[in-house]
Parts: sequence; C-alpha cells; structure tokens
Amino acid sequence: MPTESSPSPIIEIVNVTKIYEEYESRVTALKNVSLTINSGEFVAIVGTSGCGKSTLLHCMGLLDRPTSGKIYIEGKDTEQITGKEIAAFRGKRMGFVFQNYNLIPRLTVLENTMLPGLIAGKGVGQLKEKALKLLREVGISHRAHHKGVHLSGGEQQRVAIARALINDPIIVLADEPTGALDSKSSTEIMELLENLNENKGVTIVFVSHDVEIARYGKRRVELKDGRIVTDRKVEKKQQEKVE
Repeated sequence: MPTESSPSPIIEIVNVTKIYEEYESRVTALKNVSLTINSGEFVAIVGTSGCGKSTLLHCMGLLDRPTSGKIYIEGKDTEQITGKEIAAFRGKRMGFVFQNYNLIPRLTVLENTMLPGLIAGKGVGQLKEKALKLLREVGISHRAHHKGVHLSGGEQQRVAIARALINDPIIVLADEPTGALDSKSSTEIMELLENLNENKGVTIVFVSHDVEIARYGKRRVELKDGRIVTDRKVEKKQQEKVE
C-alpha cells in the first residue's frame, strides 16, 4: 500500500499466475508475479521469447484474465469489472500500441485516430480537433487524410500512438512497438515514446525482447520462465551504455 509520501499506483499486480490449458497441454505463463506501476513511469518489460512478458502486459490491460491473483487499476479490483464493462473501462482508461499497428485500412489516418473517442461517445467536432493536435505531436499530421493502407510501418505506428492517446488514458501499454520496424523507424518510435513520457508525463509500459529498444526504459523489469528476476530503475548513463 502506498504511503502519504509515495505515489498512488496506477496498476498493482498481486501474486498473479496465468495458466493456459488446451487439450492435454498446460503452460504456466506467469508464476506468482507482483508488480506496481506508478504515475509517470517509463517501464520496459524484457526477456526472451516465451518468458511471459506479453502475457503480463495483456493481463495489465485486461486483454486477458489471470488464473489467480489480483489486478488493481487505480485501486479498483478488476475482478469486479465484467462483460461489456471491461471494453468500456479499457477504452476510457488505457491506450494500446501493438506490433502490427491494428489500423483499419479503409479509414483515413484522422478517422483511425478518432475511433476510440467515437466508441467512447465523444463529440465529433471536439475529437477531430484533438486528433489533429495529436497527429501533429507525433509528426504525421501531413498524412491525416491518407488511408492507413498507404502508410509505411513507421508512419502507421505513429498513428497508433496518436490513437492510443485520444481518450487521455492513465497509461499506454505497448507490446513490441518496434517489432515490425527497421532500425531507423524503431529509433524514431522509441524517441517519440520517450518524449511523450518526459515532456507530457504519459505513463508508458512497453514489452521488448530487443536489448537496444529496452534501453529506453527508465525502469527495467526482466522476466524469465514466467517470473520476475530483476526490477530496477535505470540511470540515464546506464541507458546510454547500451548504444
């Protein structure tokens, strides 16, 4: 529990275990994991393929449910959020950035960015103004009226970041945000996320198996075989050593 002098956690994960069962197969993806994410943090969740990092992120974002344990978001026990409430809660409180962008090809960049706000019931006029502002901030406003299918990977990911911010989420969760990008685009996307964290105060948790990408995190959580093996803050000098 936070003290008066410590920040209140945005997300608190307590003794979470996640088991996948299919036919006679049983895989324990997370084993008794506990983790707290506070406001303003920029956290890298790292580890080799299959270590459980994406599963952890998906549980944080209510895209998956733990087999046991508790997840609290702003102090609310997420077990109490069920059915249609989950999607509404997620849409209003969280922003997501995925490896494959998940843009709707037939919609324009502007329409893709506005979509979560429209789903949340916000007015078109206000949303359009905000979406254009976000597209300027992520450096893609000149493509606002182009369809997603005509964009490069790096451009699509910029749109995905703007879309993730449209509802003023308490946190942005990014699952391998550079996994489908070349090295130049990867650097640009991570510098963009870094800027959003440092200058806008956006709380960000991202997953990566890439050491070069993980260096951007100011806190590094390493998983191995479904367990957290290290959790430490990273000084700027230590971040730069990986370059």
